[in-house]
Amino acid sequence: MLLTLGFSPCPNDTFILDAMVHGKIDTEGLEFRYVLADVEELNKRAFAGELDVTKVSFNAFLSLTGKYLLLDSGSALGFGVGPLVISMKEMQLSELKNCSIAIPGFNTTANLLLTLAVPEARNKKEVLFSSIEQGVVDGGYDAGLIIHESRFTYEAKGLKKVADLGEYWEELTGSPIPLGGITARRGLPADVYSKLNRVIRRSVEYSFAQLPALSEFIHCNAQEMSMEVMRQHIDLYVNRYTLSLGEEGRKAVNVLFDKALNTGIIDAMPETIFA
Repeated sequence: MLLTLGFSPCPNDTFILDAMVHGKIDTEGLEFRYVLADVEELNKRAFAGELDVTKVSFNAFLSLTGKYLLLDSGSALGFGVGPLVISMKEMQLSELKNCSIAIPGFNTTANLLLTLAVPEARNKKEVLFSSIEQGVVDGGYDAGLIIHESRFTYEAKGLKKVADLGEYWEELTGSPIPLGGITARRGLPADVYSKLNRVIRRSVEYSFAQLPALSEFIHCNAQEMSMEVMRQHIDLYVNRYTLSLGEEGRKAVNVLFDKALNTGIIDAMPETIFA
């Protein structure tokens, strides 16, 4: 069965999915035609229902449950993995309500956390995640909301951390933060969801078995990233929850949905979330 698949060129996604899209493991008869795109573009493609299987931000998934189900394997979830707010000057989180802020997308989980932490901060501009740091350095924005590898590089550019929104979430809920997950379109044959979960997990296990080596696929999509940053990126975002959400991971996703319901972000809890 041929499935369209969307994921980002970031090291964690290419690490997770390399083996399955390049036939390095048994895919149980599944074949993949993949597209690489920034996470916010993937969110938008999911809203349009363009892809059979796709990585999405959990913020976007809050509104996508009518179209997609969350797979058990492939998620970015954990403690100490949250987005950071950075600026060229020292400031308090509460001061952001008066600032222009570059964000990596309105549908990203990073933006959801910023909205929960500082609901008055409304002067936001959508910027490609990899351009946010420089936009703040150049004075185009008072602050930036950074994700992915930017958390390893911002200090070298003279930027200062205003807040760690992952820490904010952990203190608020006591749960690991769900950042992004791999979803599959509703209406696929029932056995395909089980196959996808097994194949994605097998793909992650294959990449773990190759460490410390990283494949050419990871390297060529890392956009001039150093080996050290690639490894930090993978170490941070690929973990036991990536292999399987498990009970704790599923609970964390449900906590996110509960918080979204209680704050009016969604109107009702979906009947089903997980594939």
